[in-house]
Amino acid sequence: MILSKKELLDIIASEIIVCTKCRLSRNRKNAVPGEGSPDSQIMFIGEGPGRTEDVEARPFVGQAGKFLEALLSEISLVREDTFICNIVRCRPLSNRQPLPDEIHACTPYLDRQIKAIQPKIIVTLGNCSTGYIFSKASLSFRSITQVHGRPYKKNILGMTVTVFPTFHPAAALYSAKYKEQLIEDFQTLKSELLKK
Repeated sequence: MILSKKELLDIIASEIIVCTKCRLSRNRKNAVPGEGSPDSQIMFIGEGPGRTEDVEARPFVGQAGKFLEALLSEISLVREDTFICNIVRCRPLSNRQPLPDEIHACTPYLDRQIKAIQPKIIVTLGNCSTGYIFSKASLSFRSITQVHGRPYKKNILGMTVTVFPTFHPAAALYSAKYKEQLIEDFQTLKSELLKK
């Protein structure tokens, strides 16, 4: 029996919700599997849930999420037409960066979601997700400031995908410079979308 993309994503989400593979599960209110269209051509990958996301069990619903929705609107997208998730699905305490073993425990879910959706473009938001996806694409990575705003057409998990790294929307809340660069990067992303 061949499962639909939605059925595959539902199975993965049901596993994430009860996952206890790493220490992050001990303090969560809710795991955040990710959400959006199973048929999306574009996938956004952040770092990890924040406080609001942990409460609502949805990705990017706090202040950074509001800014992401504004960025999407600028390029004629709504979040329901995309798929949005994070590298780790449980909130790291004090919003610290996920640790390598936590990323290692959680990313098999991400890999399965990528395979299920088969996006044409993966937008990595920040250092954490960019580092992980670049490693999958055999690209070297040191810092988001060096690679942001440029498309990289690569093979990931047996698929040809355009990887588009940019800053995490949360960075824009603290820095006008990053906000400007994010807005510029999303205009470049719009050009990439028009090619697909």
